[in-house]
Amino acid sequence: MVKKDSLIKGTVILAATALIARVLGIFQRVPLQHAMDHEGNTAFGQANNIYLLLLVFATAGIPTAISKMVSERLVLGRREEVNRIYRAAIRFGVIAGIVMTVLLLIVAPFYAELSDRPGSTLAIQAIAPSLLLFPVIAMMRGYFQGRQFMIAGGISQIVEQIARVVVAVGLVYTLLGWGYSNRIMAAGGALGSVFGSVAAFLVMLWYAYKLRASDRTESASAVDGRREYVYKPGEPPVLSRTQDIYKAIVRISIPILLTAMTVQVIYLIDQTLLIPLSQWRFDPGLSEMWLDVLINNAQSIAGIPPVLAVALSTSLLPIISSAFAAGEHEKVKRQGGLAMRIAVFSGLPVVLVLSIGAYAVDHFLFKTEESDAIVGFLFKSGEGSAIVGLLTAGTIFQITMMTSNAILNGLGKQRTAMRHTLTGVAVKLVLSVALTPFFGVYGLVAATSICFILATVWNMVTIRRLTGIKVLGDRWPGFIAALAVIIAAGAVLVYFGLQWFEPLSWRWPYFFTICLIGLFVCVAYPVLLFALKVIRAEDVESYPARVRKLMRPFAKLQRSRANG
Repeated sequence: MVKKDSLIKGTVILAATALIARVLGIFQRVPLQHAMDHEGNTAFGQANNIYLLLLVFATAGIPTAISKMVSERLVLGRREEVNRIYRAAIRFGVIAGIVMTVLLLIVAPFYAELSDRPGSTLAIQAIAPSLLLFPVIAMMRGYFQGRQFMIAGGISQIVEQIARVVVAVGLVYTLLGWGYSNRIMAAGGALGSVFGSVAAFLVMLWYAYKLRASDRTESASAVDGRREYVYKPGEPPVLSRTQDIYKAIVRISIPILLTAMTVQVIYLIDQTLLIPLSQWRFDPGLSEMWLDVLINNAQSIAGIPPVLAVALSTSLLPIISSAFAAGEHEKVKRQGGLAMRIAVFSGLPVVLVLSIGAYAVDHFLFKTEESDAIVGFLFKSGEGSAIVGLLTAGTIFQITMMTSNAILNGLGKQRTAMRHTLTGVAVKLVLSVALTPFFGVYGLVAATSICFILATVWNMVTIRRLTGIKVLGDRWPGFIAALAVIIAAGAVLVYFGLQWFEPLSWRWPYFFTICLIGLFVCVAYPVLLFALKVIRAEDVESYPARVRKLMRPFAKLQRSRANG
């Protein structure tokens, strides 16, 4: 029998696998960035971003809707209906894969001309066949997530990235050795996604076989005690026909889809508008460098902090949906509040390390081209590091937006989450057009953070009204003070760390500086949260067992100080 995963276990599984996949993705970008020039890196980055956007469009809304529908009906014992939903979703995935692949092949040259990057056409077309299988893979992942069986999607994601990285890097360096142009090399790197999709599909087929065998065993042992299901008012409607299933999927998935597309739409806006809007005032060479750094450096690093939020949102949705469907409102409040605290408390250390240490991170991972045009993030830095630091710092609001969206989706408020998110994207677009001509890439980055902040605040106001969930309540001043101390001290540490380790050769000064700031944040962050009573001793028991074990020494110290 296949066991279900709890919120914490499911989140840990998905976060660990997503983090491994993200690290592998960055590992791919690093050798590719060194092998190709600006033209090749930009072509590969544009192809990858368009692919990710279309992948979200083809897969994100439907699997999430399936996860929600499956979890709601399983808790009510409606297994036959769950099987009908799964079969209908697989059929949709096959059709979506064909349509998306053909569409991308046709649209590629037009988009490349629109973004003033005709050299990207071949790379975009090379990545298109990967969309044949990914919609089906995503349907299967949604079904497994609805059954709270997260390991299947996680393992397939890791295998996919390994195959993708090995093939992409191998092809690029083979083509480099044979003397092909950067456009051809970028297309070779894009082909890695096709091989990744095949590997992921084979993994999902294996887990589908295992789950089916487990279901047969469970059905054989439970057949005698099974009772006929009787519908009760207020429960999710019974979907007896395929057309009813598709109507329900569309109704649930479209708002979720539009919400899930937010980040990729923002990245598409940025890569499309940056050069056309900035060239009238800034040097074309500088605009080219901005685009290369934004796509290949900043967006890659900024993708690391939200990994936990993606995992948390995926594992949270079926739990909130099933609890809400069963009328367990106290569980909804408890799990929703826990999810938001986990998102904030665990996401910030990663954001702090990567944004404060942006100079060291950028120089350690990527080849960099310095410019004296501006003073960078917090202290002297190249423009590339400034872009990385600013974009990464704003991801804390992306994390809170994604987690709060998942709570609203679980509460059946998909349209509300969609409205808040699309309003944020509209504001982002307006601000990008207004700010980029005057501030260049920094106007785009600032507009992105404002989008995330607006959506988060609006989401949390709605969630608090519906459930009474409070994230920190009156503890915000202490939380802000803790962040201010860490940012100030961390910036000083990075500045002097680069000087201390400067005698070391190669990239070791950057590596050891990253380790130094990481160690500092890992120690100072929990100490300050307890010292300023952002986390209080009585809160510790509400956390999972392993987290409680780590936090209890801090709680004892806080109690002793209060009693002394």
